[in-house]
Amino acid sequence: MASDKGWSFLLAAAAVALFVLASAPVARSWSKEGHMLTCRIAQDLLEPAAAHEVRNLLPEEADGDLSALCVWPDQVRHWYKYRWTSPLHFIDTPDQACTFVYSRDCHGPDGAEDMCVAGAIANFTSQLMHYKHGSADRKYNMTEALLFLSHFMGDVHQPMHVGFTSDQGGNTINLRWFKHKSNLHHVWDREMILTAFAEFYGKDMDAFQKDLVHNFTTGTWSDDVSSWGDCDDLLSCPTKYATESINLACKWAYNDVREGETLSDDYFGSRLPIVARRIAQGGVRLAMFLNRVFGEHNRDVAPPA
Repeated sequence: MASDKGWSFLLAAAAVALFVLASAPVARSWSKEGHMLTCRIAQDLLEPAAAHEVRNLLPEEADGDLSALCVWPDQVRHWYKYRWTSPLHFIDTPDQACTFVYSRDCHGPDGAEDMCVAGAIANFTSQLMHYKHGSADRKYNMTEALLFLSHFMGDVHQPMHVGFTSDQGGNTINLRWFKHKSNLHHVWDREMILTAFAEFYGKDMDAFQKDLVHNFTTGTWSDDVSSWGDCDDLLSCPTKYATESINLACKWAYNDVREGETLSDDYFGSRLPIVARRIAQGGVRLAMFLNRVFGEHNRDVAPPA
């Protein structure tokens, strides 16, 4: 665990970085509510061993609530210390290809390999695996690894985080969401979530979460939720999740959208179920990752000799 000084920096950064985030020209992330829902769903699905480890890694001020710091990676990504993490929130794919190929697409602006959201999930998962077995390199901060993994699991499930290169995942496709200016990326990041949050749930996070959980336990998605956790290799499965996202981006996000148009009821009604499902899938899969990493019978990494 980090020192008190480390915790103080972590929490101070989360508290004041909102100013930096708000002034950034390009935003790539689920809304705060989207990330919090993913993390709340995940934490509720943790087995006892994983729940214990997660609580141990969270700072005291989080009061055991993972969702309280799930947005932290967005809040610090423009700080000098964490600027290197900016490419880890998304993947740019070739225009109109509608495919994700890890060797082709997972790189930073300078060509550095593995610098994308799928690579980040694998990297921070690997760090946490070795923490579990007591072989973690001291240069890694395991609390930060937990927060990055939790956040990036949300990001990889947002379809427009795996978008086209030329439009920066829809950030340059300017349009209107009902009566106000927006862009296609923001519509998927936050507009649909915030509209649903206000119109259907009275801005009640618990009600929104309850609806999502109902859908994958006894409702619309209950027949296929068991397949969401299918994953033979934790370090390879993020590639599958990214592939799902670019397929959804092509079929539902980009399809029939033109620069400058107004998106409203028809788009909202047909696309909101996709957004809701992806938030829920991110939560179920984050829980699966943490249960596998921190569980009593971790089959993904051998303990050190």
